[in-house]
Amino acid sequence: MSQPTSPNPVSSTILAVGKVYLIGAGPGAADLITVRGARLLAQADAVLYDALVTEDMLALCPQAVKIAVGKRSGQRSTAQPVINQRLVESAQQYRMVVRLKGGDPMLFGRADEELRALDAANITYEIVPGITAALAAASSAQRPLTKRGIARSVSLFTSSTAPDEPEEFIMPNGDTLVQYMGGREATATAQRLLSLGYPRTTPVVVVENCSREDEHILDLQLGTLEQGLAACSGPVLVMIGEALAPRPVTSNENQK
Repeated sequence: MSQPTSPNPVSSTILAVGKVYLIGAGPGAADLITVRGARLLAQADAVLYDALVTEDMLALCPQAVKIAVGKRSGQRSTAQPVINQRLVESAQQYRMVVRLKGGDPMLFGRADEELRALDAANITYEIVPGITAALAAASSAQRPLTKRGIARSVSLFTSSTAPDEPEEFIMPNGDTLVQYMGGREATATAQRLLSLGYPRTTPVVVVENCSREDEHILDLQLGTLEQGLAACSGPVLVMIGEALAPRPVTSNENQK
């Protein structure tokens, strides 16, 4: 009895003939993926996707074998070495493989480890950028991250560390600070900044579930952030700095 076949399988006697595309899925909404990313997704034989990739996004590749390799803080996750192995194995089995990563592949996406694994296996790849959460969140909140005369620099950071790294964290410099995966670290982040002399009135904008239907935006101050974000259960991005202050609205501005 013959076995069912998957789309465009590669002979098991030939290794590393497939190509891998690391594609940024963007912040969440399916229509925020790039045109190139969507086109490649529609052509893929296999798609390895992150936990934050939505069902609407996966609907763009109905023809593909879908492999979940997600990681979420505090939830059941796929270890990075396992993801690397599955990525290599998929490229040895399928001609066109997409590694679909939330946001942009090159920012807080463990891309270096996956690219090293592909290099070691002699597998060719291409990287397709995506809209990172910091830019999408600024757009959702309608607050620029830079502002003439106030903010000329932006620091993107996460306080998560690898198991073999020291726990001590040094806050980055920047007129505007953007913390990825900042929900659980909100209190610690606020306390560090307050200890560095930041005013308690420093503007803070928190965006939960950026660009999705259940997106939630909070306007806070640093002193309030110190109380934590216990009410936020989805992915959280925290933006801090004077550029995030609400704009004063005048009647003339409303008429423009």
